[in-house]
Amino acid sequence: MTPPRRRLAVAAATLTLAVLTTACGAIGQAVDCNTAANDATKIATEWSSAITKDIADADAVKTASKTASDKTKELAGKYDGEVAAALNDLASAYESIDGDASGVAEFSGKVNGFTSKITAACS
Repeated sequence: MTPPRRRLAVAAATLTLAVLTTACGAIGQAVDCNTAANDATKIATEWSSAITKDIADADAVKTASKTASDKTKELAGKYDGEVAAALNDLASAYESIDGDASGVAEFSGKVNGFTSKITAACS
C-alpha cells in the first residue's frame, strides 16, 4: 500500500470509527445521531473506495470528492443545529480536496477535527 493510500485508509477508518462510536444523550437525538452517523459513514466508505482505485487520477479524486461533498450536504439538510453544522463542515472538507494526493493527505490530517465536531454535536 503506497503512503497516500495508507493515509487515506487511516483517515477513512478514523472517520468511520468516530462516527460509529458517537454517544448521544436523548432518545430522539440518539436516533438522529445514529442515522446521521450511519449515512456519513456510508458516504465516507464510498468516497474512500472510489479514490483508492486510482489515487493518481486527479479527475477521479475530484469527482469522488465532489460526490461525497454533495451527498454530505444533502444529509446535513435533513438535520439542524450542531449536527447539520458538523456535517456541513465535513462536506466543505470533501469539497476542498483538489484532486491530488496532497489534497487527500491534507483532508486526512483534518479528519480528527471533524470527528470531534460530530461527537460534540451528538453529546
